[in-house]
Amino acid sequence: MDPVVRVSGGLVRGVNRDGVSSFLGIPYAAPAVGADRYRAPQPVVPWAGERPAHEHGPTAAQAPYPAPMDAVLPSSVAPGDDYLNVSVWAPEDADGLPVMVWIPGGAFVRGANSVPTYDGAAFARDGIVVVGVNYRVGVPGFGVLDGAPTNLGLRDQIAALEWVRDNVEAFGGAPDDVTVFGESAGGMSVATLMASPAAEGLFRRAVIQSGGGTAVCTLDDARLVSAEIAARLGVPATAEAFAALDPETVVAAQSAVGLAIQADPDPARWGASVLRGGLGIMSLFPVVDGDIVPGVPEERLREGAGAGIPLLIGTTRDEFRLFLVPTGVAAGVTAEVLPLLGQRYGWPEQAVTTYAANRPTAAPGDVAAAILTDAAFRAPTTRLADAHHAAGGSVQLYEFDWGTDVAALGASHALELPFVFDTLEAATAMVGQNAPQHLADQVHRAWVDFGRTGDAGWPRWTPEHPTVMAFDIESSVVTGPRADELRLWG
Repeated sequence: MDPVVRVSGGLVRGVNRDGVSSFLGIPYAAPAVGADRYRAPQPVVPWAGERPAHEHGPTAAQAPYPAPMDAVLPSSVAPGDDYLNVSVWAPEDADGLPVMVWIPGGAFVRGANSVPTYDGAAFARDGIVVVGVNYRVGVPGFGVLDGAPTNLGLRDQIAALEWVRDNVEAFGGAPDDVTVFGESAGGMSVATLMASPAAEGLFRRAVIQSGGGTAVCTLDDARLVSAEIAARLGVPATAEAFAALDPETVVAAQSAVGLAIQADPDPARWGASVLRGGLGIMSLFPVVDGDIVPGVPEERLREGAGAGIPLLIGTTRDEFRLFLVPTGVAAGVTAEVLPLLGQRYGWPEQAVTTYAANRPTAAPGDVAAAILTDAAFRAPTTRLADAHHAAGGSVQLYEFDWGTDVAALGASHALELPFVFDTLEAATAMVGQNAPQHLADQVHRAWVDFGRTGDAGWPRWTPEHPTVMAFDIESSVVTGPRADELRLWG
C-alpha cells in the first residue's frame, strides 16, 4: 500500500517499492512566479486532500547542457510553478533515522533533484532518509537587482532545510541528525551554508564534493554582471522589470553573458571578484551581502564558523578535463600556448614547468587540465580543509581517482556522483558500461557511514598529516598526494 504522510501544506501520497518509500516533488515554499520570483521564499500554499507525490516536480528555469557537454552530463528541465520542491526517499517504516539533504550542482545556473543519478533509493535501502532540494538558479537565484533580496538561491536552500527540520520526522527521519551534502555549485553552497548565521543549527555534518569556500563575489561586481544581462534584455536591472519577463528569455540572456565572460575575462568589465570566485566558468553565484553571506566562507570558517560540524571534503583527480576535453579546448593547447595561459590566469611561476616535468608524456592540453584542476578545485579544497581544521573542526579528505574511458574524461568533474548514490546504471553516458560496482559499494558506504556517525572510515586530515582516501579500483589511504604541485598554490 502506498504511504501517506502529513507535511506542511497537507497530505502527500508516495510510492513504496522494494522497501523504499519515495515522495517526489513536494513543495517546501509557495510558487515563486511573477513578482515572487524575485522575493524571499514564502510559506507553502496548503492543498486539499491528498497530493500525489509519484513524480518529480518542476525545475527552476534553466537551459539544458549544450553540446558537446550534453553527451555526458544529464539535464533535467521541467517547466512549472511549484519548482521550489523537495523529493524524499526513506526506508519503509523508518523511525528516527539519520537524514542527508542533497544540494545539486550546476554552476549556479542549472541543477535539479530529478536527475536520475541523484535517486536516493540506495541511501534509503541503507538506513538513511534522503531529501533532494531544488532552488532558484541563474538571475532569480543569484542576480543582484534593485528591489530584490540577495542570494535568493541560498535563501531557498535554507527554507528547504527548515522544511526538513519541521517535516522529516513524518518520513522517519531525525530532525536533529541532518547531514547536508552537495557537489560543485552544491558543494560551494554547503561551504557557504556552514559559514552562514542564517543556517546555523539546521544541520550537524557536511559533505563538500568538488567545491571550495571562495565562490563568492562582491555586490558591486555582481551588479556589473546583472546590469549586462539587463542591457541585453533592454530593461533596467530591477526586480520589477525582470519579473515581467518570460523566464526563458532571462535564461537566454544570462547564458549569452556567461559565454561572454568566458571569452573575454576582463576584470574592468565584469569585476575581479566575479572572475576570481567564478573560476572562469561561472557568472552568477553567491554574493557577500553582510546577511546570508557575511563574508568569504573560507575566511569565516577559519574564524570558527561551523567549527562543530564534521566535514567530509574532496575532489576528483582530473576535475577540469570535463571543461576542456569534450569542448576540444585541450586539443588546441600547444607547448607555446601553455605559458601564455599561465600569464593570463595568474598561475604560480613554476606551475607549467613543474606539472609538465611530472607528466613527461602528457600533451600540453593535459598539463593545462591538471593545472586548472588544482587551481579551481584541489587547492581551494585543501585551503578550506585547513581553515576548518584551524578552527578545531574535524576534516576527512578524499580524492576520486578512477577514470572513465568515455570521451577521454579520466577522473573528471562529476564522475564520482553515481558512485556516491550507487546509481551507475543511470550514468552510463559518463561512466561507461563497465564501471566497477565494488567501487560504488565502497564510496556509497563511506557517505552512508559519515551520514550516520560523522566518520567516513579513514584517518582525519591535518596539515601535519594530510591523509587522503584515494578511491580507485584498489582504494588506499595516501599522504599528501602530488604535494610539490599543491605547494605552488600557497
